[in-house]
Amino acid sequence: MKRAAVFGSTGSIGKQTLSVCREHPDEFSVYALVFGHNIEEGTDQILEFDPAVIGVYDEACAKEIGARFPGRNVVSGSAVNELAALPEVDTVVNGVSGFSGTFPLIKALDAGKTVALANKESVVCAGGLVRAAMQKGGGKILPVDSEQSAVFQALSAGRREDVRSIILTASGGSFRSLPYEELEKVTPEMAMKHPNWSMGRKITIDSSTLFNKGLEVMEAAFLFDASADEIKVLVHPQSIVHSMVEYKDNSIIAQLSVPDMRLAIQYAMTYPERIDCPAKQLDLTMLSGLTFEEPDTVRFPALPMAYEALKAGGSLPVAYNSGNEAAVERFIKGELLFTEIPECVAYAMERIERVDINDMETLLHCDKEARRMAYEFAVKR
Repeated sequence: MKRAAVFGSTGSIGKQTLSVCREHPDEFSVYALVFGHNIEEGTDQILEFDPAVIGVYDEACAKEIGARFPGRNVVSGSAVNELAALPEVDTVVNGVSGFSGTFPLIKALDAGKTVALANKESVVCAGGLVRAAMQKGGGKILPVDSEQSAVFQALSAGRREDVRSIILTASGGSFRSLPYEELEKVTPEMAMKHPNWSMGRKITIDSSTLFNKGLEVMEAAFLFDASADEIKVLVHPQSIVHSMVEYKDNSIIAQLSVPDMRLAIQYAMTYPERIDCPAKQLDLTMLSGLTFEEPDTVRFPALPMAYEALKAGGSLPVAYNSGNEAAVERFIKGELLFTEIPECVAYAMERIERVDINDMETLLHCDKEARRMAYEFAVKR
């Protein structure tokens, strides 16, 4: 039986991870549950899965959890990240949203853990530091993003040197067919509704702007040691083909399934084995057709911006990610229009100091500066 530490347990990835654990109690036990501030959801999870250790990032919420579960081992604040290195843990599921997911990832890899990684921001911003932690501690990453999981599976069909291209698919979000002049009218409530996937608030908005796909381009470059020129993106509205790998003999290997994150999560947790999954089977006879199209990078400039950041490296990917996190916050608050999100990120990318990220201090400084710049971006209306 594998003992798991589930980081971000009350978020979308965390809840779907626990669904997999619930389905397979003989395969997985939950040794540690980690969440931020959702006390009620966290309480229900503690009661059901009875973890040995509970981590709560928010100090006040941690005190409340401690009061509800007297005598239990409750860890709070930044010390929560240390739980990723617990010797009793076999697999760390990193479902923490955003830049903050970097810290438990590095702790886990330093300790030689296997990490089922759903947090793409960590390898985008801190790829060099993450790679150093893997080399030092011997830990490894197995991808949880459906696209990266699909590529990981398709790469088993051939030798890496025979790969011509990695093809990431994107649903295109809710507004891929919306006339450009209508995009500025998109509200946060509209952007939080994805046509195919059940995801968290931030990632759903990022899917509608294609910033999520830009982050995945950079994530794929890290995970599969690929250059920017090797990675392509195609819009696939049905979200059935999760990604593909093209080999030099012109064959294309694709991974297909219903749009359910539990399949990718479970495969990362059981690899190299496959077991029954709570996700539904894909009935090919029910498909009316699968379509693919080039992304509209004029209406959605997040993709070319991602390729720019990937090729430049250093602090530019940090500006892309952290600038976007701040821009999305401003969009949700009503300070930015939907169409101003990429403008805000471009502002941060243009002004960030171009430096290499060789230590945590530099990383944190660049993250802070990118957010500051994104918040100083002044709209012109």
